[in-house]
Amino acid sequence: MELSDALRRRRMVRSFGPDRVEPALLDSLLDAARRAPSAGRTEATRFLVLDTPEAVAGYWDLTLAPARRVSFSWPGLLVAPVLVVVLVDPAAYVARYAEADKVATGLGAGLDAWSVPYWWVDAGAVVQNLLLGAVDAGLGACLFGLFAAEDAVLAAHGVPGGWRAVGTVALGHRAPDRAGRSAGRPRPPLGEVVHRGRWDQPPNG
Repeated sequence: MELSDALRRRRMVRSFGPDRVEPALLDSLLDAARRAPSAGRTEATRFLVLDTPEAVAGYWDLTLAPARRVSFSWPGLLVAPVLVVVLVDPAAYVARYAEADKVATGLGAGLDAWSVPYWWVDAGAVVQNLLLGAVDAGLGACLFGLFAAEDAVLAAHGVPGGWRAVGTVALGHRAPDRAGRSAGRPRPPLGEVVHRGRWDQPPNG
C-alpha cells in the first residue's frame, strides 16, 4: 500500500473480531513502529504487549470495571486480541542530553529544562507508525488513553518506576462498527492550516 493511501484510510477502529494477530506480523509492526524519530537517538520508547486472552482481560479488569461495561459505547473494542501499551522514560532524555555531545544544550539539567517535552513527541511518532502499519497490514487499530488507570496498569505488569504510559493501541481484525462522535468534525482546509512566512500571510500570498 502506498503511504498516501494509508494516511487517507487510517481511522480509529473500535470494533474487532476475535481472530488472533499472527505473532510474526505483530513483531513486524512493532519493529516498524520503533523506527520513528527519537531526539538525540535516546530511543526510550518501549512496548508492553498484551496478546493472550488472559492478559487482555486483566487489562480491562484494571481499566474498565464490569459495572461500567454494561453502558460502554464500544463493546467491540474489548474484543481486540492485542493491546500494546506504549511506554516512555522521560528521565532517559535528561540522561542522554547530559552526555558530552549534548550537554551544551542545557537539557540535561532536568525535566523542567525541556520547554517542549520531546519524550511525548517521539512517542507520538512511534504510535503513528504503529497505526499506519496496521492499515498497511489490513488490520484495525485504535489509540486510547489510560488516564486514572495508568498507575494500576504499570504496577500490575511490573513496569519500573519512572516509565509513563503514553496510551494503549488496540490491534486486530476489523469488525463492522460505527464512527466515533468526533468523526463528523471536518478537518480545516489546508489554507487555514498553512501559514507561509508569517501567521497573517494569506495562504497564497
